[in-house]
Amino acid sequence: MAKLSWRIWLLLIAVALSLLSIFSFPPTFTESGVIINSIKQNSTAFEAGLRQGDIIQSIDNQQITSIEDYSSALEKFPTDDKTKLTIKTKKQEHILFTEKAPELTISEIPSTRIKLGLDLQGGSRALVAPEEKLSASEINDLIAVMKERLNVYGLTDIVIRPVSDLSGNNYVLIELAGATPTELEELVSEQGKFEAKIGEEVVFVGGKKDITYVDRTGEGVGVYNCNSNQGGQACQFRFTISLSEEAANKHANITSKLETNITDGGRYLEKKLDLYLDENLVSSLFISEDLKGRPETKILIQGGASGTTREEAINNARKEMQKLQTVLITGSLPFKLQIVKLDTISPLLGQRFLYSIFLAGLSAIIAVALIVFIRYRKIKSSLALLFTSFSEVIIILGLASLIHWNLDLPSIAGILAVIGTGVDQQIVILDESESRELSLKERLKRALFIVIAAYFTSLVSLMPLYWAGAGLLKGFAVTTIIGITSAVLITRPAFADIVKKIEA
Repeated sequence: MAKLSWRIWLLLIAVALSLLSIFSFPPTFTESGVIINSIKQNSTAFEAGLRQGDIIQSIDNQQITSIEDYSSALEKFPTDDKTKLTIKTKKQEHILFTEKAPELTISEIPSTRIKLGLDLQGGSRALVAPEEKLSASEINDLIAVMKERLNVYGLTDIVIRPVSDLSGNNYVLIELAGATPTELEELVSEQGKFEAKIGEEVVFVGGKKDITYVDRTGEGVGVYNCNSNQGGQACQFRFTISLSEEAANKHANITSKLETNITDGGRYLEKKLDLYLDENLVSSLFISEDLKGRPETKILIQGGASGTTREEAINNARKEMQKLQTVLITGSLPFKLQIVKLDTISPLLGQRFLYSIFLAGLSAIIAVALIVFIRYRKIKSSLALLFTSFSEVIIILGLASLIHWNLDLPSIAGILAVIGTGVDQQIVILDESESRELSLKERLKRALFIVIAAYFTSLVSLMPLYWAGAGLLKGFAVTTIIGITSAVLITRPAFADIVKKIEA
């Protein structure tokens, strides 16, 4: 058996790791049940502990293996009285008392970890522009508020990202699977409102009017005091905010009328500081007795979160803290928006397109392999070309799964472009190996020099596409750059070594 070079071993290892990234370990297709895509916050199911990503395996001891099983198990709803509902997930069992079906959306468990873009799974896309010209930092603040707003509706799988065109105009691209254009337009067009209340009285609102500063990095800011609780761990967080003089005086007037209670081992006022976003309760915070009747501009905000493990509890507490900081900094959407482009995509069209592209790509690779066999009369070289081309696709998909990159139609086009350039460059390597003017080693070096030169030419030409079309061609640019980079570093050198062993 011929000894494999380190370049060929690198290719084999990269393919193996990519397959693990695509299918995970253990593979997701071995799981049974349905997965929760989104869940409405403050709903009965959310309060019972169900979360996005949980896998539902049974409902009231009825095994759930499909969406049809899930629908069948909930046929008794709605009911006149609250009914006990036992939902068993992969992690634990949840008990609900409700008169209606849980407010969540579910789907079949995906067989791979590849995330498909809106073009392939269906839904709506909106390209949104602020009515006034914004800087990059203002766009990021706007996106942070939009994510917070939309997450209140349970839309935690929404994609919101900044894009820009070659003229320097900044936009926001919003993609929402399973939503109609009307629903997306309603969510985007409403500017939203943040309020902090004690009882029914508004103390302050989000944004620069009432909140002058939110401490994100100072001393004492962060997660602390993690302890065991029933079924897991709980961690606390804290940070400070600064109120305007007007908001501080209003806070003093309201708190001066409140009594003191002893709660959780501390002395707090009888009412909490409730944070609302678009009339939905986001969080309730205790008010220390020390703040009663005082026009204090600096206030310590405290809260907590739990998890099954200490690490999960710390991460959840940090996310909750960052969420509250974002809400307090910006509150409602700070800028009015207008929808520049609104699209709807059918999932059926996406599936048909993906199937057609798969057949077209496979047919093209096989056809090229046959042409190579007819041209060079070497079955081993044809098989090596086939293996290398498939390896490139697997590596691209593996990297996309690893970085959670959404594969949309431009990304698929990028994969096809990588296959095309890959075949061209492999033929260059085969042609150079056929030449008898120099030694085989020198010929392959010359071929790899051509490959590397072509790589840098392609890389430079792809850079503008990253920003072209307000970011709508970003998928093509990213996927192609990933493909040609992994090719020049891994697959092309390995193919040259394979050819060298065939020719030896």
